[in-house]
Amino acid sequence: MENKKIIIAIDGFSSTGKSTMAKKLAKTVGYAYIDSGAMYRAVTLYCLENGLFNGSELDVAKLEASLNDLSITFGVNEAGGTETYLNGKNVEKEIRQMAVSSKVSIVAAIPAVRRALVLQQQAFGKEKGIVMDGRDIGTTVFPMAEMKVYVNASAETRAQRRFDELRGKGDTTTTYEEVYKNVCERDYIDSHREESPLRQAEDAVVLDNSNMTIEEQDAWLLDLFNRLTK
Repeated sequence: MENKKIIIAIDGFSSTGKSTMAKKLAKTVGYAYIDSGAMYRAVTLYCLENGLFNGSELDVAKLEASLNDLSITFGVNEAGGTETYLNGKNVEKEIRQMAVSSKVSIVAAIPAVRRALVLQQQAFGKEKGIVMDGRDIGTTVFPMAEMKVYVNASAETRAQRRFDELRGKGDTTTTYEEVYKNVCERDYIDSHREESPLRQAEDAVVLDNSNMTIEEQDAWLLDLFNRLTK
């Protein structure tokens, strides 16, 4: 007998490894994977490319007027990885740059942006059998998700992970101090915004992966999934 299909919501602060673990779990159990954070990053990239930012000031009215013109979709590359497309263009590499990371929490705090993307995210989950990670998946997007995980790790650990990731992608100019500051700023904005702030859902299971290996983390998630789908 085939296991029942469920919705898996993985939430947590930036650089906790949510996307990596969500992708791996989705691949292991044969579910679709949606990176909700990539959607906010794509909107942020649009803002940067179209001059909607003046320093840290965002032209909210112009962004809200442009939302209906934004199409965010996902494709799968030859290696089986998920890639993000903005208006038909592959922007997976661009949305991971520090320029986007430093502004994404500002964009994600705009109520109209969140409402527009939440509707798209909910549409992705209509058939269940989906893994989605982000900041408000278990609280706002899929409050009835059968599996909710809240991931955490210290700010220092997360900054080091992000710094190592940037170095691995060839960024030799961004310093650890800049990354740590960005992590702390994003933590504050994400947890204090008015619209769908980051918080642990009451029925979420906490995963602190500060001192876990990736293998231990993946085994923990798969065990939880198996128990919930029996």
